[in-house]
Amino acid sequence: MAESPLIHIGEENGIYTLTITRPEALNALNRQVFNELEAFFSTYNGDFQVKGVIITGAGNKAFVAGADIKEFAAMDAVAGSALSKRGQDIFFMIERFHAPVVAAVNGFALGGGCELAMSCHIRVAGNNAKFGQPEVNLGLVPGYGGSQRLVQLVGKGKAMEMLLTADMINAEEALRLGLVTHVTESGEEVTKAKEILIKISTKGPLAVKQSIALINAYFDKKTDGFESEYMDFGLTIGSEDSKEGAAAFVEKRKAVFKAK
Repeated sequence: MAESPLIHIGEENGIYTLTITRPEALNALNRQVFNELEAFFSTYNGDFQVKGVIITGAGNKAFVAGADIKEFAAMDAVAGSALSKRGQDIFFMIERFHAPVVAAVNGFALGGGCELAMSCHIRVAGNNAKFGQPEVNLGLVPGYGGSQRLVQLVGKGKAMEMLLTADMINAEEALRLGLVTHVTESGEEVTKAKEILIKISTKGPLAVKQSIALINAYFDKKTDGFESEYMDFGLTIGSEDSKEGAAAFVEKRKAVFKAK
């Protein structure tokens, strides 16, 4: 018998909402959740019918409270490294997705949950949200990119403190540090995320895709972001969308973009 899906997928006007539904485990990440994330983002990558994606958790206690620790019990170093690499690869798929991905963080985002949120392009938090990387409490380090993305988002000093103490931060501190861009009333996270994605969906889809790639290029040690920018500027200015955008501006009308 096939396993029941652990991610509920909803869609409205090209905006997809992925709700991780393991409330009994505070939506902890296990192999099946990773498989379903991988299936979605590999299937729809480059599909411009997808205008944006929201990732959230079922219930009001947790976005994702971490990885499923029960799966770690019998692992040796080789198996652990493989698990970590697979999680990183799937989170890179999210980070590099052509359309914006917003984490709507409702409650705890700890360990793998914080790492999942950080792999998204934008984070919106309810005022009950808590963020942290508590791996040292288990004698572990982060495995899904947390040691790298946390530094990018909050800076070396605060990342060092959070990783070494395992202390959590609340939504307001996350906003102050730049880990999230908006704080809402609890339960309004998805509404705010949709508001952001609806606004972005009116922009040129090729330009949105390349802007995501350019921002990611800043943190890619193998890429010259400035070179990428002038190449992508040429790519976008030569597109049909660019011609349509310029014409719409001159004619004082709304642009109709076609991702071409």
